[in-house]
Amino acid sequence: MKSTFVNSPLSLARQWFIAVITLTLTAGMMAEDEITPTRIVPFKQIENVTLSLHLFTPEGHQSTDTKPAIVFFFGGGWNGGTPEQFYPQSAYLASRGMVAICAEYRTKNNHQTRPDKCIEDGKSAMRWVRYFAHELGIDPHRIAAGGGSAGGHVAATTATVEGFNYPMDPPVDCAPQALVLFNPVYDNGPGGYGHDRVADYWESFSPMHNLDESTPPTTVFLGTHDKLIPVETGEKFQGLMHALGCRSELHLYEAQGHGFFNKNKYKETLYQADLFLTSLGFLTGAPSFSPEH
Repeated sequence: MKSTFVNSPLSLARQWFIAVITLTLTAGMMAEDEITPTRIVPFKQIENVTLSLHLFTPEGHQSTDTKPAIVFFFGGGWNGGTPEQFYPQSAYLASRGMVAICAEYRTKNNHQTRPDKCIEDGKSAMRWVRYFAHELGIDPHRIAAGGGSAGGHVAATTATVEGFNYPMDPPVDCAPQALVLFNPVYDNGPGGYGHDRVADYWESFSPMHNLDESTPPTTVFLGTHDKLIPVETGEKFQGLMHALGCRSELHLYEAQGHGFFNKNKYKETLYQADLFLTSLGFLTGAPSFSPEH
């Protein structure tokens, strides 16, 4: 299989521009009600598939900065989805001083791939960001991972799962320093989400079954009426984390179903994510909004 790890965000951005694939946008170029990334850069080429990162940077951001960062992975059951899902959260966190990144990864509907390739691409994205952190103005020691549903699974695997690595990735650690997970499908064992699709390799694929003392601080947002992830699953994950001496928060939202964080409780979950990241030193000061207004 012909594949390439993208070597530099600067040289590749020039190639992207020449090929009319690269994109650099400012809010002033779009309608006021549209949210657009600062720029989009490629990080991985596999045959005819190019995967990119959608970057949101703080105002006045420079490559010489050392800002904390978070990489978001979209949900969609490993079948579909788009990076735009986490544009609102990313724009907000950029306004608070972080570099927020929405990552693309291969899915079944778009690329005819199995769920294990989602993990592979997620790890590639994390390694690329850390490897080029100094060119991106990012602190390589303060990179969080986040995501919703299957994207929450991808984020969690970058911190817990050892396998499913892309052989052409650079030799850097993909593990984040924090996890921000929105109704993540992080139990893929028997009875867990998607088990039938990963039955041959679930033990090395399921984040809940690969926790250890190095698992980073984690915050989880879950609706009590989620039909895919029972509250018991969230409580079990938290219990396992606490038994290992790891920090784990579980925020339950009454009568909310799967995907509730996108609209119904967008402000409430983002507010708590802000507090969590602030407690870890990724952000400073108080959130710039109140969840009640």
